[in-house]
Amino acid sequence: MPAGIFRVCLVVITAIVNHPLLFPKENVTVLENTQEVIQKMKEREENLRLEQLKLEQEIAMQETLTEPSVKAAETEEQNNHNPLSWNFWTALSMVVFLLIEFWRQDYKEGTWQNYANEEDEISVLGKALKGVVLPDNATLANFYEKCLQIVTSDIARNRELVEGFADDLLEALRSVCNRDADMEVEESIGVGSMYENWRAHKPLACDFIVPFTPPEPYCFQLESWCSEETVSPNKQGYGMIKILQADENSTGCICDKTKLGEDLLCLLHSKMNQARQNQHMEDLLCYKDTRYLDSDQVMTWFQLALTKAWNKISHKYEFNLTFNLLDAPGALKIKFRSGKTITFNLTPVVQYADSDVYFISHFPCNSLAEGSSSSIHWLLTFAVYEKRYIQFICKTLPANSCHLSCLQILSFLHGKQCSLTGASSLTNYHLKTVMLHLLQTLPCADWASTQLQARLQDMLRFLEKSLQEKRLYHFFVGNRHLPEELGIPIEFQKAEPLNLFRRFVLQRDTYRKTMDTFHEMLKNTAALINEYAMHVPNGRVTSLHKEPL
Repeated sequence: MPAGIFRVCLVVITAIVNHPLLFPKENVTVLENTQEVIQKMKEREENLRLEQLKLEQEIAMQETLTEPSVKAAETEEQNNHNPLSWNFWTALSMVVFLLIEFWRQDYKEGTWQNYANEEDEISVLGKALKGVVLPDNATLANFYEKCLQIVTSDIARNRELVEGFADDLLEALRSVCNRDADMEVEESIGVGSMYENWRAHKPLACDFIVPFTPPEPYCFQLESWCSEETVSPNKQGYGMIKILQADENSTGCICDKTKLGEDLLCLLHSKMNQARQNQHMEDLLCYKDTRYLDSDQVMTWFQLALTKAWNKISHKYEFNLTFNLLDAPGALKIKFRSGKTITFNLTPVVQYADSDVYFISHFPCNSLAEGSSSSIHWLLTFAVYEKRYIQFICKTLPANSCHLSCLQILSFLHGKQCSLTGASSLTNYHLKTVMLHLLQTLPCADWASTQLQARLQDMLRFLEKSLQEKRLYHFFVGNRHLPEELGIPIEFQKAEPLNLFRRFVLQRDTYRKTMDTFHEMLKNTAALINEYAMHVPNGRVTSLHKEPL
């Protein structure tokens, strides 16, 4: 018994001493080579086994010297009980290991990422930025004015044209749809970079979400991942939409309580409504053998409806309208006779309760790199709240603040790097999330236009730290420090934080390619800016790790 207790204590002490969470200063390096990790684990296991054998030999020798008269009896008893005892203490050791690991995972994943208190760690983790230089504030301002501000000036003109045409197209869609059987389409809502005024790339594409609802007597039953007790990690951030038939008896119509004559007809429950009730919408838009809305079926329905709508109004316009992408519901391209093209996206969504959170069928390109493996799982989008938060925070920032300029420059640099080295799993949505976190943690005065270089440094440091940790939390999910004026549903604020970089933990090749692209972008930053800015008034550059004055 004392030997078993000693073994357990030895194992627990070894685990605690070598645990990276409890002693981070002694274990700051994460081994990226899997074979090396396995080899070290085997060596540690062999050392522990040798120590165990030595302890057993010493105990056996002591027992032989102190009690020689009962050696035979003890040997027989040891042969009978040692296997059971060893199995018991081994099992107990494994339980202790598991408890420590569960506690570590809960502590790591269940805590909101407090970026405001981690500034000291940024300089430690940002080793890849050493030796990288950024142009100074005057050069960055000149680059922004000559390259990106021109793009921004085109936004209002394109937006006005596309908004008018989109409204006309959706109105035609409503007129060609069967109001008794088809989905009911509501007014479109502009979201994304074009409506947040930080679009940095051409073509300038407007993104619209189009809420739709089922016709009577159907209704949607919404199931988000945070409303379920258990959900797999790859389904976090998703939800499902179930189609149900509403209970007609709940209307309280008098025809349910009074016997009408043969010549009398209830206008609410007419033969047309009865025929509509007999139509099975779940057979048209639901996944096979289920009552859950299928995003692929919805995409097909929406594309057919848009085609019918365009055929009805095409004679009014002097341009052609085509689908820009076939695997997106409403990725459309306007092509004028002069050859000029304008692209925009109409994406069907379902409203979550009475909030501005929506279930979205498909994301526009370069929004989120990872999609759901199942067509019945719809990703929740907070695009309306993102636009609203940026508008809200702008009221407290200095005039001509640099937050959108930083995001535009970073998005421009990343886009140019991807055109050189290939697509990256790092998207503009991740870059915007970085900006939102910094807007919440840094003082408003720090976003003055004179602090452009310093804030761009902060965004790069923050992004590299998040990539190295493979951890970037969604700004709205699990964030309990948001202004009440936004009206974020409480269930999402109280939900567990949602890691947007979780896929990098599981997909090592994708992670390595993303890191390589990011490091190449850092190396080419100064060259790209100087190349696109024709005239540089001040050629000075400062180290990325130099503290701003």
